[in-house]
Amino acid sequence: MNTTSATLAPVFTFLEHTLTTAQTTFNKLPGSAVIQRYVKSSHQNDPGRTLLELILVIFAIRTLLQSRTRADRNGKNFIQFSEKEIDELVDEWIPEPLGNALTANEQSDLASAPIISGPNGPKPKLAATGKNALNLASYNFTGLAGNEHIKQRAIDTLRKYGLGSCGPPGFYGTLDVHMDLENDIADFLGTEAAILYSQGFSTISSVIPAFCKRGDIIVADRAVNFAIQKGIQISRSTIRWFDHNDLNSLEEVLIGIEKERKKRRGPMTRRFIVTEGIFQKDGAMVDLPKLIELKYKYKYRLILDESYSFGSVGRTGRGLTELYNVPASKVDMLLGSCAIGLASAGGFCAGSRTVVDHQRINGPSFVFSASMPALLAVSASEGINILRNTPSIFETLQDNVRAARAILDRVDCITIPSHPASPIIHIYVRQPQSHQYLQYPAPISASSSSSSAKHHHSHHVSAKDAVRDAEYEVEERLLQEVVEETLSHGVIVTRAKRLKGQEIVEPRPSIRLTLTSGLTKKETEKAVNVLKTVLVKVLSKRR
Repeated sequence: MNTTSATLAPVFTFLEHTLTTAQTTFNKLPGSAVIQRYVKSSHQNDPGRTLLELILVIFAIRTLLQSRTRADRNGKNFIQFSEKEIDELVDEWIPEPLGNALTANEQSDLASAPIISGPNGPKPKLAATGKNALNLASYNFTGLAGNEHIKQRAIDTLRKYGLGSCGPPGFYGTLDVHMDLENDIADFLGTEAAILYSQGFSTISSVIPAFCKRGDIIVADRAVNFAIQKGIQISRSTIRWFDHNDLNSLEEVLIGIEKERKKRRGPMTRRFIVTEGIFQKDGAMVDLPKLIELKYKYKYRLILDESYSFGSVGRTGRGLTELYNVPASKVDMLLGSCAIGLASAGGFCAGSRTVVDHQRINGPSFVFSASMPALLAVSASEGINILRNTPSIFETLQDNVRAARAILDRVDCITIPSHPASPIIHIYVRQPQSHQYLQYPAPISASSSSSSAKHHHSHHVSAKDAVRDAEYEVEERLLQEVVEETLSHGVIVTRAKRLKGQEIVEPRPSIRLTLTSGLTKKETEKAVNVLKTVLVKVLSKRR
C-alpha cells in the first residue's frame, strides 16, 4: 500500500500543481469571481445541475470544433445504383412546373390578343387582317411613339454610344446624355434636381424604401398602383390607409395618428403621404392643392406618383403641378414615367438637391440596376423639347378626351369613375341598385368580441366574397366579349389587367381607354362610337 502511494505521489503532485496553476490563471481573468460564485452556489443547491451544465459546455465545444461538412471520401455511405436503375429513376422523375397552368379563360384571352405587324402607334397594322386599326389601348398620350425625329436621333445616338451602358449609374453606367436628361426633367418641372431610373416600375418601389424605414409612418390611398404597394411593403414602415381619393378621410387618419402619438407620448417620427396624380386603377385625379394644404397643416412629406399624369395633363404636359398652378417645389418627391409620358423608358424622381443626392446612395434600383441605354435617354430629352415647344399636343388630347366623354357619358349601361380631364378612361358595367358591387372593400373590423359573433361575421364575409368573385368573373367575360367585338370593327381597346390575389384590394373589372393626340377628334369619335355600339349590344344581353 505504501509502495503504491509512493508510486502515485508524483502524479498527485503534478495534478495539484496543474490545478493550482489553472485556478491562478482563471482568477486573473475579468469576471472570474462572478463565475466562481455562480458555480459554488449552483453546486451547493443542486449538484445534478452542475453535471448537466458541464455536459452542455462539452457538447457546445465539440459542436464548435467539429467540421461543418461531413465529407465521405470513400463513398461508403452512398447508395450505389446501376446504370439501368439510374435511367429508370430519370424516366420516372416529373419536374414541377415553373408556373401554374393557364385556365380556360386565360388561354382564351391570350389567343384573342391582337398581334401588331410593324411598329406600334396610334394606327398600327393588325397581322390578322393586314388593315390599320385605331388604337385606344396604348399609353401613347402625346403621340410620340413612332415620331420620325425622335427615331432619327435615337439611331444617331446608337451609332455613337452603342446599345447599353452595362453598368449601374454609380459606377461606370452614367453617360453625359443621362445627366442631360436629368437636367432637362428638373428644368421642365421647375425643381432643383432630378434622378433617372432605368425601369419605370421600380422607380416608386425604390424611392419609397430609400426614405421610409421601420418605425416611420406612411399614409397611403387604398387604390395606389401595384408598384407603390411593393415599395410600401419593402419599406417595413407603419402603414395607415385612407379611403380612395377622399381627402376628408385622409385628414381623419392624420388626426388619428397625432392623437395616438400624444396618448402614448411617443416621439415625432418621419411621416409620409403617398398617392397618385391620376390613378392607374380608375383614372380618378387627386385634388393637389387640398393635398398640399393637409401636408403642411399636419407636417408630412408628400410622395406623389405622376406616372400617368406627367405628359398627359397641363398646358405643356407637366402634370398636376401645372394643371393646378402649384409650384413643384411644394411636392417633396415628384415621380414620373419616361416610358408613359415621353414614349421612352424608365422613370424619374424630381425634388430638392438633398432628396436627389440621397437616392444616389440609397435608392436600390438606382444603385444596383444598369442605367438605361443612351438612345432612350436622348429620345426622352427630345420628347421633352417637343412637349415644351408644341402645347397644341395637349389641346388636341383634351379635345379627344371631351369628345370621348361626351359619347360615353350618355350610355346608360356603364359607369365611368375617371376624372373628366383624365386621358385614362375606365368603363364599368353599371350595377343594379339592389346589388352594388364593392369596388374598394373596407378592411374587416373585429368589433365583436364573442366567439359566436366572430363566427357569424366571418361567415357573412365569406358569403359576400363568394358573391363578389362570381360577379367579378361575369363582368370579366362580358368585358372581354366587348373587347373582341370592338377589335373586329377595327378598334383596339383592352380590359384593365390585374394581378388577381396579389393586390391589397381587388378593383372592379373594367375596360380601359387611353386616348392619344395621335388621332384626330373625328377618328376618336369614330372609335368611341364603335365601342359604344358594342357596349350596348353586349351588355343588353345581361338584362
